[in-house]
Amino acid sequence: MSVQNIMRNLIVETPSQPGNLAKVAKAIGDQGGNIGDIKTLKIGTLSTVRDISCTCEDLAQLDEIVKAINKLKYISVRAVSDDVMKAHEGGKIHMTSKIDVRSVGDLRRIYTPGVASVCQEIHRSPEKAHYFTSIGNTVAIVTDGTAILGLGNIGSVAGMPVMEGKAVLFDQFAGISGVPILLNTSDPDEVVETIGHIAQGFGGILLEDIGSPHCFEIEERLKKDLTIPVMHDDQHGTAVVTLAAALSACRYTGINLKQAVVGQIGLGAAGLAISRMLLEYGVKEVCGSDLQESSLVRLRSFGGTVMNSIEELMEHCDIIIATTGVSGLIKPELVRKGQIILALSNPFPEITPEDALEAGAAYAADGRLVNNVLGFPGIFRGALNASAKSITYPMLLAAAKAIVDATHNGDLVPHPLDPNVHAAVAKAVERVALKEVNEKVTI
Repeated sequence: MSVQNIMRNLIVETPSQPGNLAKVAKAIGDQGGNIGDIKTLKIGTLSTVRDISCTCEDLAQLDEIVKAINKLKYISVRAVSDDVMKAHEGGKIHMTSKIDVRSVGDLRRIYTPGVASVCQEIHRSPEKAHYFTSIGNTVAIVTDGTAILGLGNIGSVAGMPVMEGKAVLFDQFAGISGVPILLNTSDPDEVVETIGHIAQGFGGILLEDIGSPHCFEIEERLKKDLTIPVMHDDQHGTAVVTLAAALSACRYTGINLKQAVVGQIGLGAAGLAISRMLLEYGVKEVCGSDLQESSLVRLRSFGGTVMNSIEELMEHCDIIIATTGVSGLIKPELVRKGQIILALSNPFPEITPEDALEAGAAYAADGRLVNNVLGFPGIFRGALNASAKSITYPMLLAAAKAIVDATHNGDLVPHPLDPNVHAAVAKAVERVALKEVNEKVTI
């Protein structure tokens, strides 16, 4: 759902008088840039220096932003830095030990000869590997590099920064060790075989940035073959957070989601997963539109309804969700009064919330807040805690409801950096997973 853009940090000096920062912000906004963090680096008697994070479409737009700021009276851009690149120097992750080795006794305890007794214990009872090793708390983050962000098929090595980012989020929000696995093949048979051979060293498998349609076959086969949780985040992570966003929007508008007709524009990996999640939740009718016939066939197999055009879908549906990556695809004249519009392509939505509301939508939002990080760390934490062998739809629905319950009044979803959200998702998923395990035992 994301489109390529760039982020730079502008070091801006302004007179130490009220109103000058607002002038800078306006100059950035007038050129189409988006402001992120603002840090004050120096406050002097005459001038103030700030570090302003700015996101823009390309370097040409960045150049126009710098020129616009420099045209302001007594205001100048002292430097442009690339803090994103700096943050990635040397990589973002590093494997560390949980135990200090400071004596021969320590060495004998964690390595030879002491470790032999642990190896023998696991040999006798293989399930104890989840207790005596890191396996039960480690997730493989696997990609073939065919659908990296909005960049497309750029290869798994180029996608490594994304995989490292996932590992950082796993660690910070769920205490899980995420290990990037970069594949040099997209052949479903080879991918499934490779993951099958390494799976015993992990407690779960997170599939990441694997393109459509082969992502569907790969996930389905791995779920069938493996006895550990497997989830394709671009499908189910996106679907969980989108369901939560839809529930929040319905809460504010008084619409009953289960009784509504939902339209999904774009039936790629995310769009199909969202459609299926909505149907699993109990929505009475989910309609979809896409240019690919294979996607329409999949939607029908889930129980969805195919629409022939966006115009037909907009006319028929109460709630519209769009994940096409096509900026401005939904024209304001297509919006029906009272609709909920979630145009999730990022950073340029199919229709801006402002235009949708002006056209009569009861609620509208874009994809800036609908972030997968709200889902996948807690989902895997809960699954691993319960020693679940798979991730099921009841677990995913529980995750979505936990996100809704953690959402403050007026917000679409919670802040992704709130640790309480991830803890709540983990508890909800673990509760359902344990229930499913117990039910299987008693059958």
